[in-house]
Amino acid sequence: MSSDTPKEVAVRVEGRTVKLTNLEKVLYPGFGFTKGEVIDYYTRIAPVLLPHLKDRPVTLKRFPNGVDGKWFFEKNAPEHRPEWVRTMRLESPGSTKGNETVNYVMVDELATLVWLANLAALELHVPQWTVGPRGGKRDPDLLVFDLDPGAPATVVECARVAELIRVVLDDDGVDCWAKTSGNKGMQVYAYAPAKDTSEYAKAVAQRLAREQPGLIVSTMAKAQRTGKVFIDWSQNNTAKTTVAPYSLRARERPAVSTPVTWDEVEECEVVEDLVFTADEVLERVESAGDLFGS
Repeated sequence: MSSDTPKEVAVRVEGRTVKLTNLEKVLYPGFGFTKGEVIDYYTRIAPVLLPHLKDRPVTLKRFPNGVDGKWFFEKNAPEHRPEWVRTMRLESPGSTKGNETVNYVMVDELATLVWLANLAALELHVPQWTVGPRGGKRDPDLLVFDLDPGAPATVVECARVAELIRVVLDDDGVDCWAKTSGNKGMQVYAYAPAKDTSEYAKAVAQRLAREQPGLIVSTMAKAQRTGKVFIDWSQNNTAKTTVAPYSLRARERPAVSTPVTWDEVEECEVVEDLVFTADEVLERVESAGDLFGS
């Protein structure tokens, strides 16, 4: 963009007016990836992303000065939001700020997604449950196993653990699918096979930790994770959130939490096999569609 490009522009997004600012601001310095490119990514990925955000209160991870700057989590919808941004006020038990309720953003249309991207909300995190039209929390509809490698373990070891989880779930008659975290690890998902998803996930994690003690741990203690993969079953706690599929991550490069095939998981031999940038994910979706949930 030229130096005389206006700092603020107003665009029409499906009938909404969204003000965009500082589009040339670099948010990923290592790759020169700008805010304008972040907005472009979220606009183009919206057809497959929005269905996975529908009816789920979103927790934002904002990086106003880029991935190398200070960042913050934001649960409460910003007060300066446009009047058309839908929010949902929900009870917030155990809030670290002592709030009884949180007024979450509900991302159910493209304009809201573009508005959030303009706020440098690079990461979008969601729970494994949805809310009804009047704000009632529904039972969890998804089960998630969050696989976190302890160095020197990497996503390669996570892939091996994901395969083991798949076998256990298959024995229980439960289909599952995988995505990268966009960071160091990956996640395995399934449609909730039991009402108490947290207890089910815990039992699977503990079983695999007993069977594969050299590869897997199921406890939070970081001292036990060196060279192993922690199966974080606690992400099924209704107070927890997990990065949404197709969300950007605030890493050195504009990596994405990317749905992958089981063939890709099985064939993973080096870290780069399961690392995908925004451009690569757009190409994947164009050729293969949405792999999440399939």
